[in-house]
Parts: sequence; C-alpha cells; structure tokens
Amino acid sequence: MHAQEDKQSRIRDEAELRELRAEFTRFMMSYKFGIDEVMTKINILREEFNHVHDYNPIEHVNSRLKSPESILEKARRKGLELDTDVIRERIHDIAGIRITCSFLSDIDKIRDMLARQVDLTLIAERDYVTSPKANGYTSLHLIVSVPVFMSDRVEQVPVEIQIRTIAMDFWASLEHKIYYKYNREVPAALLDELKEAADTANRLDVTMQSLHSQVRALAADGSTTDDGTVAFGDLDRLILPDDLLDSLASRRRVEAGGPDA
Repeated sequence: MHAQEDKQSRIRDEAELRELRAEFTRFMMSYKFGIDEVMTKINILREEFNHVHDYNPIEHVNSRLKSPESILEKARRKGLELDTDVIRERIHDIAGIRITCSFLSDIDKIRDMLARQVDLTLIAERDYVTSPKANGYTSLHLIVSVPVFMSDRVEQVPVEIQIRTIAMDFWASLEHKIYYKYNREVPAALLDELKEAADTANRLDVTMQSLHSQVRALAADGSTTDDGTVAFGDLDRLILPDDLLDSLASRRRVEAGGPDA
C-alpha cells in the first residue's frame, strides 16, 4: 500500500515539475521574443541608414537574456517574492540589448528614434552620460515595453536598452571583467585606475565628437572627397570615372586589334 502511495506521489511530483518547468520556460520565452521584436526594429533602422542616409549611427548591437540563476540572485538581493508576476513587475533587465555607437551625439539620436516607435512604450530612462556613476560608468539606459503576440494572449514585455559609445563600451567591458575576477571586492588602487580610465574615455569621446562635427560641416560645404570604399550591395550601381572608362575601352580595342593596336 505504501509503495503504491509513494509511486503516485512521485508521479504527481513529476507532473508538477513538468508544469512548473513549462510555465517558467514560457516566462523566459516571452523575454526572448521581446528581444526579437526590438532587435527587428533596430535592424530595420540600421538597414535604412545604410541604404538611404550618408551616415549610420549604429555601430554594433548585442543582446542577452538573464539566466534563471541570475534572475533568482537579483530577486533575492531585492527581497522579492519568487513569483513570476512579481519578478516581471520589479525586474526590468531580464531582456537586454546593447547598442554601440561612435559618437556622443549618436546616443540621443538613437534614443529619439526608438522613442518614436509607436508600439514601444518608454517606462524608465537613466542617463549616466550626463551624470556618470561614481565609478565612472557612462551609458544611457532605457526600459521599454514591447507587445509580444503569443498564441493565446498579448504580453507587454520590458526590455532594457543600453546605448553607449565604443569608448564607453570598452571601459564597461573591462570593468565587468575586473569585478567578476575579484568577486566585487576590487582593490582600492584598481578602482582608482578604473576611474581614471573612465575619465580618459570621456575625454576621447568629447574629442572624437568635435572632430566628427568638423568633418560633417566640411561635408555640408561639399569639401570632402570619396572615401575610397564601396559597399558590397552597391556593386551593380558603380559610377566609373571617365579616365578609367577610356582606359578600359582602349585596352579592349588593343586586344581586338582595333585602331589603337
């Protein structure tokens, strides 16, 4: 009798485990789909800028999805009940996208383009570019809500978008590795060096922005020349200089034994 009851209990436990796993998998999938939705919008903007405009402010885009272990750790740090509804309401960086750009002016440009998307709702904005963190960290953080159309419902999924320059991203990547290496107990001397590096990166960004503005001013005056490159997608629309056309034509006539032979 006891053996039969134990077996039935295990079956119920296994069934419940499958249900819980399916529920949390669906929870995580909604965030994955949220990333997909926002990435589609960003990739559309990138392609438009590549083909229609003379300059693309988006250099690189990366995305990431927090692991269940990382979600659990953050929920515990915040003292949250381990419930998916509570987690969704209180933790907004489970789905994350990082956009890297070249210049400071690109940050606001990208931010504004995303904010104008009618089906993206801006929930929160943290400007660490104007007001960097004490350790020197600089970036613009947006929390947006995007609708995800599931088979039986529509979910509003929060996605964190970080927008930063290449210099900011390089510094942040190094800082993350150092904090991971020292398990967040970083020696004071190393923290001072990190802060100095952040200040150096900021000065570089300011200088590069100034140079970028000067170059664009020259372009507006028609003072710039061809940069010596061509996009692969434009090979069928190449404009050939007259001298090159004349040389090619002359070479063809020579090979055919014509008047230039």
